Parts: sequence; structure tokens; C-alpha cells
Amino acid sequence: MTFVVTENCIKCKYTDCVEVCPVDCFHEGPNFLVIDPEECIDCTLCEPECPANAIFSEDDLPDDQVHFLDLNAELSREWPVITQMQDNADAAKEWDGKPNKLKLLER
Repeated sequence: MTFVVTENCIKCKYTDCVEVCPVDCFHEGPNFLVIDPEECIDCTLCEPECPANAIFSEDDLPDDQVHFLDLNAELSREWPVITQMQDNADAAKEWDGKPNKLKLLER
């Protein structure tokens, strides 16, 4: 099992979660984070750290977010690993909770 970053992270991209990951499984794109399902050890540490509630266990993914499982796997092969928190809270607050952000995902 793995954890999955979902739509609410798009343009929000808080990075609190990367600080607690013991296996460095987060990858960073221009405006979104993903989790490498091959590296994730299902430790559960990242989920409660996400201020946007954008991280779910794959078993608990909302039906409208299931496609993010494949998207995390795909993009984690392309994007670099991120291991340190960045200060982007002001920009993140503006986008937290806004719906229909998938079309805004930058690759």
C-alpha cells in the first residue's frame, strides 16, 4: 500500500509532509507534489502533516481522486526528490480548497 497526493495539492503545494518522510519518497513538480509508490513504506507520517488534507492512503482515496494513484506513480519517475520544507504558505493558502484544479497541473 502507498499514500497518494491528490488534487488539493495542485498550486497549494505545502511541503510540511516532506520533512517527516523517512524514505524521501516525495517528488516535486512545478506546482504539485507526488509520492513514489515504490518508495513509500506506508508509515502514515505524512498524512497528518498536510495542512491541505491532500494526502490519502490508497485504500481511503475518495472515488473522484483514484486517478491520482497512477498520476503519482507516473510523475514520481519524472520529477526530482524533495526532502526539505519550503516556505510557500502564503501562496498555498490562496489555493487550498479550490475545486477542479487538475487542469492547472503543470508537468
